[in-house]
Amino acid sequence: MWDLPGGHVEEGEDPKESLVRELREELGITASEPSSPPMHEIRTATFDMQIWLVDRWTGTPVNAAPDEHDAVAWFEMSELDGLRLAHESYLSMLTAVLVA
Repeated sequence: MWDLPGGHVEEGEDPKESLVRELREELGITASEPSSPPMHEIRTATFDMQIWLVDRWTGTPVNAAPDEHDAVAWFEMSELDGLRLAHESYLSMLTAVLVA
């Protein structure tokens, strides 16, 4: 099953700071804070998730947290339909970003 990198906002941290920290911890990259609001939000009774578009970073993404993830991979847009994704909303969200 494929999911997006992420984690929890630490006490005293804002969501953008959390995003940058989590990407550093999980992918080993230094991301620029996004200038726009989250592109998607998922709210349930047990959690709130914000999904951000990150288009600027330094470094090469690697699996910097093998205890949390089995693999890190890039996919072609044509492959998205065949992927088993962690949340059903990911497919339409990713497709919308890629065609924009």
